[in-house]
Amino acid sequence: MKLTIHQIDAFTSSLFKGNYAAVIPLESWLSDELMLNIGAENNVSETAFTCLQADGSYAIRWFSPLMEIDFCGHATLAAAYVLCEEHNVSQVRFIADAVGELIVNKNSDGSFAMTFPKQAPSEVNEVPKALINGLSIQPVKVLKNRQAYFAIYENAQQIHELTTDSALLKTLYPLDVVATASSAEYDIVSRYFWPASGGEEDFVTGSIHTGLAPYWAQQLGKNNLNAYQASSRGGFIQCEVGDTTVTLIGHAVRYLKGTIYI
Repeated sequence: MKLTIHQIDAFTSSLFKGNYAAVIPLESWLSDELMLNIGAENNVSETAFTCLQADGSYAIRWFSPLMEIDFCGHATLAAAYVLCEEHNVSQVRFIADAVGELIVNKNSDGSFAMTFPKQAPSEVNEVPKALINGLSIQPVKVLKNRQAYFAIYENAQQIHELTTDSALLKTLYPLDVVATASSAEYDIVSRYFWPASGGEEDFVTGSIHTGLAPYWAQQLGKNNLNAYQASSRGGFIQCEVGDTTVTLIGHAVRYLKGTIYI
């Protein structure tokens, strides 16, 4: 069996920046075991598998090198880039079990706008000791949503200087950890740690901005925000917060197209 594989750098206009994702379009689903093995072999943040449905939408599933992930923004952007290019279309409708319908539109400037359900965090009553002890700098506030704990900091410099104890953060599974602050340069600065689910630190995490954007929109009194994820590769996301949705806008560039032999 031969499968076409695409590797795309998402949330960037430059190769070797942003977050990389593999995309494998399918005519029918492979076994879960095979998709997990492919994700592990690719060893990128996520591998997205898409499957065309009768109504013209695409079912989408995401696999990190360790497990299936129920929601991934940057690999959705990568998949939309591939499908728009391959089929010469400007809109793709994805369906995912955990988050429902995901609409992606290609803009005239080549960027992609992805509309996701809003996943605003709420404050936690009792902060886990593993979270506090796993962060080198103590946050001023901790919140959480279905995906992660949100460690809120006073300034962006703390985000850049932060170190973590992955062994402790791993015990927080199934929740990951995002550290975030605002700054004069960006409305949102963040870093994302997911040692139990995919790796030490994710380069750019689209999904978590469906929680970051609503939080900072409320704090800053604005619904259009610029976000920078301060990983070693770095990535940029424009966020537009609606009543029930968050639209994430970003660019993507192709790194490779090849063939998998199984």
